[in-house]
Amino acid sequence: MLFGELYLTFAFVLQWKGDISDPTRLGREKSKFPGMGVGRSLTDTDCMHQIHRSNTPSFPHHPGWQYAAADHVSPKICITGSTSGGLEQILPWLYYHRVIGASHFVLFVEGKAASANVSAVLESIPGVRVVPRTKELEEKQARSRIWNETWLSSFFFRPCNYELFVKQSLNMEMAIVMAREAGADWIIHLDTDELLHPAGAPEYSLRRLFSDVASDVDMVVFPNYESSVERDDITDPFTEVTMFKKNYDHLTKETYFGLYREATRGNPNYFLTYGNGKAAARMQDHLRPNGAHRWHNYVKFPREIKLDEAAVLHYTYAKFSDLTSRRDRCGCNPTKEDVKRCFMLEFDRDAFIIASTGSEEEMRRWYREHVVWTDKELNLKLLRKGLLTRIYAPQIIVQGLRQRGTFNDSLAAGHDVLEQKRVKEAFLLSVKRLPEYNSSFLASKGKVNHGIKEEKLKQKLLDVEGAGSTARRPLSVSNTPSAISPASSPIPNSLLNYLHSVLRPDIDVFSLSEW
Repeated sequence: MLFGELYLTFAFVLQWKGDISDPTRLGREKSKFPGMGVGRSLTDTDCMHQIHRSNTPSFPHHPGWQYAAADHVSPKICITGSTSGGLEQILPWLYYHRVIGASHFVLFVEGKAASANVSAVLESIPGVRVVPRTKELEEKQARSRIWNETWLSSFFFRPCNYELFVKQSLNMEMAIVMAREAGADWIIHLDTDELLHPAGAPEYSLRRLFSDVASDVDMVVFPNYESSVERDDITDPFTEVTMFKKNYDHLTKETYFGLYREATRGNPNYFLTYGNGKAAARMQDHLRPNGAHRWHNYVKFPREIKLDEAAVLHYTYAKFSDLTSRRDRCGCNPTKEDVKRCFMLEFDRDAFIIASTGSEEEMRRWYREHVVWTDKELNLKLLRKGLLTRIYAPQIIVQGLRQRGTFNDSLAAGHDVLEQKRVKEAFLLSVKRLPEYNSSFLASKGKVNHGIKEEKLKQKLLDVEGAGSTARRPLSVSNTPSAISPASSPIPNSLLNYLHSVLRPDIDVFSLSEW
């Protein structure tokens, strides 16, 4: 046990950007994670090892991390996202961000994420608002002002990734209103395969990071780091992946271009997918999305800064099954021409084609050649040069949450929410069957039994059934630039000559059955 504590402390010392006293103080704190009271646990048959308690050492936390009392923290940070995944991915993602300082979440859910059981668990977590993709939501979004503007129009009425990009933008527009109602100071859009990494901030705290942002800054950009998986059998990326490829914004030009060919390993671009990071926006009037990666404002050009140390960790294609999951979500033909209709980025197109046309063995071979970093000598070289880096914080935090039983407690709370809903629905049904609710009965008696008026009773029922609904606030109109789409790493024209001098010319879960 002593060795485990020393290992965790040493890992944090390697990453820590502040005083050397910070991580050592963290390592000796023995109290539980903030917000982790004693809760009933589910049995071992309820879920697999990804969500169960772990034998790994717990994450050494700081006593100031109190995410349970969201109303008393400042600044308040809201994370919004759209997902169709299961709890095996959402819960670690959500609680990780609560640990580092996020206080509010607006989750637009569909598919598995919109099931009654999954939604019940999410709704039981303080500060989480779940918005299912219903017909009513789609009708509201069909009336959005976005459809009458030009900044997103090039993505309209196109399948797969383009359709998702529009859907995310419409969700972000609604999330702005919900975040404002929750009193949030900042908002950021993240997918559930992305984790914020507040490197350089005291106590690894998002709140401390945003507190240090100048008051005249409207938008803060987190450059993205991309996961560099070292095996093809990863099942839990947040705890099994520790190696990441740095963003070019955090590298010198000499390192980036000098090692470009070795870093791409024959793939189309430096990163497999996007390379332009994710931005957080300060909550203010006239805010609007500018695609899933940026925000804008209807009445001014926002002032933007890019963080020098903090990043967003993108766990892209971290599991072999990610190949087939993308294939199963799209109905495009697996041809070079047709995939351009469906995917913005070239690697996504190549992955879709191999997943649609290759055998299991061919897909596995392609995945190892293009995604998995199997060359240990190359990995060590790029780690020494600083192009690759090791980041252990997410692994340790998620393992600590699992050991403390946080995810099991959430499942138990979800069971309670479902039971409360069942009782409420039974109550409403029984009330509707009362004679006092039946107008023909009232007419025959000529009076209201027990002094209850029909209109009053009906209104009470409507109040119960419609509790929690909110009105959407309109945004004002103005001409604005086009949406910022996912972008690969740039190759500035001014540096192409240098690049050609370096490169050869020919190098062109958690599975819970009832959940």
